Amino acid sequence: MTTPEMQQHFCNLLDTFAIAGINVVVFQVRPQADAFYLSEIEPWSRFITGIQGQAPEPVWDPLEFLIEECHQRGMELHAWFNPYRVKVTDTEELCHDHLYYAKPYLFLPYGRQIFFDPGHPESREHTLRVIADVVTRYDIDAVHFDDYFYPYKLQYEEFPDEESFMNYHKIDGFGRFEKNNWRRNNVNILIRDLNITIKEIKPWVKFGVSPFGVWRNKATDPTGSETRALSNYDELYADIKLWVENGWIDYNVPQLYWTIGNPAADYEILIKWWSENNFGQQLYIGQDIGRTVNIKKDDGTVENQLYRKMQMVRENPNVHGNIWWSGYNLSRNPGGIIDSLSIDYQRYPSLLPLYKHIDSIPPAPVKNLKAKKLKDGSVGLSWTVQPAKDEMDKAAYFCVYRFEANEKIDLEDATKILKIARNNYYIAPAPEGKQRYKYVVTAIDRLHNESAPGKELLVK
Repeated sequence: MTTPEMQQHFCNLLDTFAIAGINVVVFQVRPQADAFYLSEIEPWSRFITGIQGQAPEPVWDPLEFLIEECHQRGMELHAWFNPYRVKVTDTEELCHDHLYYAKPYLFLPYGRQIFFDPGHPESREHTLRVIADVVTRYDIDAVHFDDYFYPYKLQYEEFPDEESFMNYHKIDGFGRFEKNNWRRNNVNILIRDLNITIKEIKPWVKFGVSPFGVWRNKATDPTGSETRALSNYDELYADIKLWVENGWIDYNVPQLYWTIGNPAADYEILIKWWSENNFGQQLYIGQDIGRTVNIKKDDGTVENQLYRKMQMVRENPNVHGNIWWSGYNLSRNPGGIIDSLSIDYQRYPSLLPLYKHIDSIPPAPVKNLKAKKLKDGSVGLSWTVQPAKDEMDKAAYFCVYRFEANEKIDLEDATKILKIARNNYYIAPAPEGKQRYKYVVTAIDRLHNESAPGKELLVK
């Protein structure tokens, strides 16, 4: 696509997401040791122009653009990085100045793919540098990893990290027969150090992971889930449970991409298991749209499990929301899912869950709420934001509520939310007939702590 075409493409997607009530967009900015943003560390992604290292023309910054467009729509932007993957097929070409040519000892071939060696300390250092650069320069709301840690295993082929294991396992405190524990420790160190790095730069930037949907199977570990599937712990060397328990990640999004009743990995079993093993942290459910609304059965019929899955999410107090996979698929509206979300499940705006382990102090209330009747009958609202020295105490956005003149103010009632706004003004829709409304505005900080309501304003 040309630059204008790609920008319009992204805007169209975001407008569709807004209709569906989406309030967070997870945007992949580093698919393969490359960049969907201006970087002096890694090359332009081939997914922009078709050629790795080739800048778009005219030059623009997709990440900066998406941050601005998301924030304008009241959405967060979570920057999604892949920590280890470099090439997914042997036909791909790396650009001449890729790190692969400068430091070939950091990379390992596996099947037709190439990965950073997770066991080499310099690999971790490079990844930390890349992500620290983005956190420093961009106003992202979170850093996000998915399920790609050590690669999914290939049949009859061992991941070729024996040299690193021999060089570092004793230094790391592991014995000769503890390679799997050593591998898990390599990923643990990256996750722990990345969380520390992010918080040192910007304490309000969250760190979330979307792991494969099974931690361990009960047949292997009595504390695991009643499933028979590949597991994070044993095959991908990712001990998600440890990361959540230690507070190394701020939210967890297990990819529960199976159907209810799946014999190897039942959605119902897994949502219960994760809700009981998330140690009070934020838990969102990764929902596969296709395997929810368009399930082809053996008799040729199609089943839609959206209602049942949403019921399990809504009724479980330990689950705080959903992440829909994928955004592109959502935009195609399979099974009428956008209609279901916009009319039913996500009909009303939702404030994002709190991250009280990072910050629990709300910003100061807004002041001087004013209203002006406009020619078309709409109501122009404006308010004053109280200053704060600490970034954590500043108002990042605002929530505009509208109540009927005789109604009690109830900020727990989402049906009264008119707008989640980034600016200190909003044009409210015209009242119906002679209806009178009173308006209330709250200030919300970067970690979603909501202020006390400012003084209500009755508009006659």
